[in-house]
Order: sequence, then C-alpha cells, then structure tokens
Amino acid sequence: MTVLVAGVVLLLGFGLVGTLLPVPYVAQVPGPTYNTLGDLDGTPIITVEGRDRNEVSGNLNLTTVGVPQRPLTLVGAVQGWFDSEVSVVPRDTVYPPDQSVEETQAENRQAFLTSEQSANAAALTQLGYPEKVVVADVPEDSPSEGQLEEGDAIEAVDGTATPDQAALDAALTAIPAGDDVTVSYTRLGEPGTATITSTSSDQREGALLGVSVLQTPSAPFDVDIRVDDVGGPSAGLMLTLGIIDLVGDTDLTEGAVIAGTGTIDATGAVGPIGGIPLKLVAARDIGATLFLVPADNCAEALGAAQPGLTMARVATLDDALTALEVFRDGGTPAPCTTGG
Repeated sequence: MTVLVAGVVLLLGFGLVGTLLPVPYVAQVPGPTYNTLGDLDGTPIITVEGRDRNEVSGNLNLTTVGVPQRPLTLVGAVQGWFDSEVSVVPRDTVYPPDQSVEETQAENRQAFLTSEQSANAAALTQLGYPEKVVVADVPEDSPSEGQLEEGDAIEAVDGTATPDQAALDAALTAIPAGDDVTVSYTRLGEPGTATITSTSSDQREGALLGVSVLQTPSAPFDVDIRVDDVGGPSAGLMLTLGIIDLVGDTDLTEGAVIAGTGTIDATGAVGPIGGIPLKLVAARDIGATLFLVPADNCAEALGAAQPGLTMARVATLDDALTALEVFRDGGTPAPCTTGG
C-alpha cells in the first residue's frame, strides 16, 4: 500500500511539473485570415485614393500562422505533437536567439511592409501601368517637405525628362547644389510643378531634393494597405490579387471564398512560405473553396489536404489569375503535385 501511495504521489508530482515546466519550443496554430477585399475594424484593408474602388463580391483571404504568447510547457508540447492542427517547433526557428521577441516582431513587420510595395508593383505591372520615378519618402526638414508627396511621379527636373532613376541622377548631378530646381511631377494623375531649393551631400556631386525614390509602376491613383497585426512577407500574393480586383476590370471571385498564401516580387514571381498545413486549416474553417498554393509548397500541402478545399499550384501571378479564371468558369485549376 505504501508503494502504491508513493507511486501515485510521484505520478502527480511529474504531472504537476509537466504542466509548469517550460520547454524550448513554441506551438504554432492556424492564425486569423483577412479578406483583402474587406474591412478591418471598419477600415478597408486596401484603400484607393484618386478613383473609386470596384464593387466586388466574394473573398480573397490572406492566411496566417498564430503563435500563442504564453510559454509552452512539457505537457502542452506533448499534446501539440499529437494534434494535427498544432505544429510544435523549436523556439529558435521562430524567435532567433540573438533577438528579443520585440525585435523579431519588428523585423517581421518590416518584411510585411516590404511585401506591400512588391504587391503594389506586381499588381500595377499586371494592369499595364508604366514604370516611373516615384517619391517613396519625404523626411521631415527635407527641402521638398510641403512640395512633394509620397507617391508623386517625378517627370522632369529643370525641363529635363526623368523617365528613370539614372536620368534623374544625371539631371541633378548637372545642377549646382543650393540652386533652385523646378520639378515637374504627376500626383494622382494630375500634373504639377514645385520649385525646391536643393541641398548637397558629401557622397555625390550636384543638387539633392532630399527625398528617397523608387523606380516602380505609377498609376493615377494611390493604393494603401492596412493590416496592423500581420508580419512577414507571405501575404504578398493575396494582397496583389486584392489590388487587381479592386482597380482592375474583372471580378476575380464572382462571390466565391478564396484563400491563399505566398510571397511575391515586383515581377510577379510567387515564393514559398512556412506553415502551409496550418493555413489550409484556417482556410477550411472560413469555408474557402479554393486555396492558392505556392508551387514550392505543394508537396507539403498535399500531405495536409482539407476536405472540400481545392488546391491550385501557382508559381507566378499569371498562374494565380489563370487559376481564378478556370475556377470561375467551373473548371479545376492546375493542381499541386508532389514535385511542386
């Protein structure tokens, strides 16, 4: 009897320790999904200034992976390993040991903001808008503050056309620093001019406008994206499709609930992401009928297929648009295969 009591006490003790002892792992779970055509807290995820948004139906949901902030215990890790809707991974793969949680979150947030730029560039390129030299940022105390704005396309400097960054650099190099510079620009499709007293730099000769610029497609409207709680680059594809749906000439969903994931670059190439099995679960839970899978994630996705959810293999933006067209017409898009 004494041995039995001692065994029970030890078992209870181990159980108590297991529920309290943290382990160097984290649990990943299906995260929230966001309809890029919809609102978040009453504000559109994608806003368009300079033209009306299209009237669209259906959903184009980006999918995410959630990481609970509470420490994972030994018991929680064991439970997670036996749960098909939880992924238990080493903590260092989510939070690098040389960074704080806050630093990692800030880095992921910056990756998302960069993916916004790529999504906008890919969408506008697909829609046929030309590349121009576009103002990306006007810092405080810049000589261009109050004269140029983010999104302005710089068309000419002192009458010299600036169709690309090389032409802009050459035109400014030929102007002495400190001179007044006449900048011709286009803002939301409307032409304008500004006279800016240039500055100088030790790094280069000639005049400076005090702005940062990008060579990127420019349209007669501005697109802004707001999803404050998402980090990383994996929303790129679905943001691109959302922009195209809202300013293009085709209803991409025709009322269907479509989800997906994937990075995107300015050329429209779609890249792989992490957590595809969990994102498929999230898509299933919102009633999605089609999931756009990056080609390099196909093998993993096939091992986590969800009932009622068609998976389409996409390696490029064109692939995604083709998949949506085939699906709208009642067909089956190019499927995932084990080879990607």
